[in-house]
Amino acid sequence: MDDDRLARLEQRLEELDRRSNAMERAMDKSRAAMDTMIPSDTRKHLKAAGREQLLAVRSLLDHWVDRLGDAPEKNEGARENIRID
Repeated sequence: MDDDRLARLEQRLEELDRRSNAMERAMDKSRAAMDTMIPSDTRKHLKAAGREQLLAVRSLLDHWVDRLGDAPEKNEGARENIRID
């Protein structure tokens, strides 16, 4: 491998590592700020409410998946004989 190319790759890896560390520090600071602004009881209620919303969506999807599974398959293009008296 070319020495110049290897040096550039190492430099890019160092830059990515610095960015990653900066993002982690920013996330830690924002979590700390949220912890001071929103009481822990409120966070627990919001988390539970979010979970309930996801369960409601799952229930709706399960309902429609079951209905689709019970529906008879249609043979599109198949002919049906209808007797006329």
